[in-house]
Amino acid sequence: MSNTPKGKDDVVPILYTFRRCPYAMRARLAIEISGVTVEYREILLRDKPQTMLEASPKGTVPVLVINNKVIIDESMNVMYWALQQSDPDNYLDSNLRDEAKKLIELNDSEFKSKLDCYKYAVRFPGKSEVEYRDECLEHLHKLNNLLMKNEYLLGDKPTIADIAIFPFIRQFASVDRSWFDSIEYKYLQNWLNYHLESKLFKHIMIKREIWLS
Repeated sequence: MSNTPKGKDDVVPILYTFRRCPYAMRARLAIEISGVTVEYREILLRDKPQTMLEASPKGTVPVLVINNKVIIDESMNVMYWALQQSDPDNYLDSNLRDEAKKLIELNDSEFKSKLDCYKYAVRFPGKSEVEYRDECLEHLHKLNNLLMKNEYLLGDKPTIADIAIFPFIRQFASVDRSWFDSIEYKYLQNWLNYHLESKLFKHIMIKREIWLS
C-alpha cells in the first residue's frame, strides 16, 4: 500500500492483482509512480475471490474497485486513472500522447498475440517455438531502433509507453533468457535490465500473502 494521503472521503481503492501478470504489473507500476493510496489484494488466478468476480465478472486482473459504483478492469485504464490523479514525473506527457498510444496498442495487439504463441507454443502446434519466436522479432527490432536514438522509448525520459510495454518484453525475454541476451539488440537489452533493476520494479514485485475474503 502506498504511504501517500488517502483520496476523497478517505475511501481507499482496492486493486486485485496477480504478481506475475504483465497487465497487473503495469497497473502497479503506474499506481506506485502516482503515489495514490490503494489496497493491494494478491489473488490466485485458479481460485479467484468472489468479491473480485462480483466487481468484474470477466475474472481477469487487474481489477480496481474505486467504490461501489466505479470499477476499472482494463490495465491501461487503471494506469491512466492513477497517473491522472498524480503524475509528478510527467509520464502522460501530452506532447508524446499519440506516439505512446500507438506503441502501446501495437504491443497489446500484434506483439502480445505472437508472444502468447511463443510462450505457450505447446498449445499452438501449427508452428515451432522458434518460428513463433522469430515472428516477434519485428516488434523487438522496432523497439531497439527507438532505443538506439534515446534512453527511453520516446525520448530522454520515461513515459507511460515504457512502463506499459516493459512487463511484456520481460515476459518475452524470460522464455529463453540466454537466447535473448545473445541477440543483437543491446539497446533493448539495456533498457530491459534498467527496468528490472529499478527500485520501482523491485518494489511492485514484493511478494504478498494471498488475500482471503
